[in-house]
Amino acid sequence: MSGSASALAAFDSVPVIDISGLRSELRAERERVAAEIGSAAREVGFFYISGSGIDESLFEQMLTATKEFFALPLEEKMRSYIGLSRCHRGYVPVGEEGLESDNPPDLKEAFDTALDLPADDPDHLAGNPMLGPNTWPDLPGFAEAVTSYYRAVLDVGKQLLWAFAVALGEDPDVFSRHATKTPSQLRLMHYPYDAGAQDSQGIGAHTDYECFTLLKPTAPGLEVLNGAGEWIDVPPVDGTFVVNIGDLLELWTNGTFVATSHRVRRVARERYSFPLFFNVDYHTEVKPLPRFVTADGPRRPALRAGEHLFAQTAQTFTYLRRRMQAGELVLPDGSLATGQFGRQAGRGVDGIS
Repeated sequence: MSGSASALAAFDSVPVIDISGLRSELRAERERVAAEIGSAAREVGFFYISGSGIDESLFEQMLTATKEFFALPLEEKMRSYIGLSRCHRGYVPVGEEGLESDNPPDLKEAFDTALDLPADDPDHLAGNPMLGPNTWPDLPGFAEAVTSYYRAVLDVGKQLLWAFAVALGEDPDVFSRHATKTPSQLRLMHYPYDAGAQDSQGIGAHTDYECFTLLKPTAPGLEVLNGAGEWIDVPPVDGTFVVNIGDLLELWTNGTFVATSHRVRRVARERYSFPLFFNVDYHTEVKPLPRFVTADGPRRPALRAGEHLFAQTAQTFTYLRRRMQAGELVLPDGSLATGQFGRQAGRGVDGIS
């Protein structure tokens, strides 16, 4: 968290911001909400949003479909195994993700989706590892429920992207112009009931790879690290999403917006979690905006948004590590030089929940 202008507070709770004003016809009202968002992004790196405008039924329909899928026999779920995909889509069984170590894997499974592109999409045909068609199980209504929710949350993400730019005093489109065909991932995550679980660390302290995350969980477990080095609970709040700043917005602002470290506690109760990791276009070069490069704040190295995402993903998914070991997959030049964020150790890929 070494950005020159960051001022991570010793907060003891995460603020709730009503973003309904972002849809106001009054520019002053939109700017008022953007200023609130900017303050939270600088001082906490996390905030709840209410007033998203998303119909709660969209979430309930997706949750029902998700429960139906994860209740299927393993062999049926494995028909959609993510390792069968060429653009990182599908079912993630227990133990598939995580850094190579002697630690037991988290008892969780997931289903990964993103922007659903046609099979003849030119980027997909050219071999882009994160762009292409979704993998869908043969489960009536599943694709429709997930897609409807994805589109609704992605739209809220675009509103936030505008607000972040305005809060920084930048052109309102400074980020949005790079969000035309994004590898923004929606993860459907399931933590089964675990009678033997102790209340201990599950997913280790980490930041997220993209611009920001919109999360809707069904149970507690998420904790964030405040400026005093204390872990603060971020429980579910009805009618809200949890938003947190990711690596790319921290880099774009040279540390003014803070990608706050967070982790998940391992608890016995069953829970579901739905993070939408909002990204910008795959080939976008991300580097500090000129106003944030000062004499007392060194310029952080640039990176490409999609390459950063893919390089981190490739190192934490078993099927991709196997492809690298077999020489079938080579990471982009320079993509491993992304350690300036310094908070990757022990994390699972985008494992917030």
